[in-house]
Amino acid sequence: MKYSHSDAELLQQPIGYWSWAAHKAVVTRTRAALAGIGLTQPQWWVLAQVSGADTAKSRDEVSRLLRDYLDTGAETLESEIDGAVVQGWITEDSAGRLSLTAEGGALHAKAAALQRELWEERHAGISDEEYLTCLKVLQRFIHNTGGRAWHH
Repeated sequence: MKYSHSDAELLQQPIGYWSWAAHKAVVTRTRAALAGIGLTQPQWWVLAQVSGADTAKSRDEVSRLLRDYLDTGAETLESEIDGAVVQGWITEDSAGRLSLTAEGGALHAKAAALQRELWEERHAGISDEEYLTCLKVLQRFIHNTGGRAWHH
């Protein structure tokens, strides 16, 4: 790969720009790939949460967990959950607990396979050590600027 600048010049580049550009590229690619199988990214998050739950999660639990992902917001996430119900991918019982339907399970499996392909695509030529360093550096930037990530 040819880099945009020499090492000395890269040291002077703004992290805000490059982290934004990486975010935009990854999210755009992910959303386009998911759209190709009929899913929005928030619907994928919902399916993954419902599929991976040891016990059925309520709508409120799923919404509270996911609404801050990429600044999605509660209203949008509620709409995405509604859309997944309307599509027949999940059901909601009288207590608001969400469960995958057979169709939702099949779509989740298809989307999970796609996400694995996207992971491999993004990580091509990047060692686990480099990836780990990258994430630790980004988390230090967040910490150093008083920011908060979803997992805090």
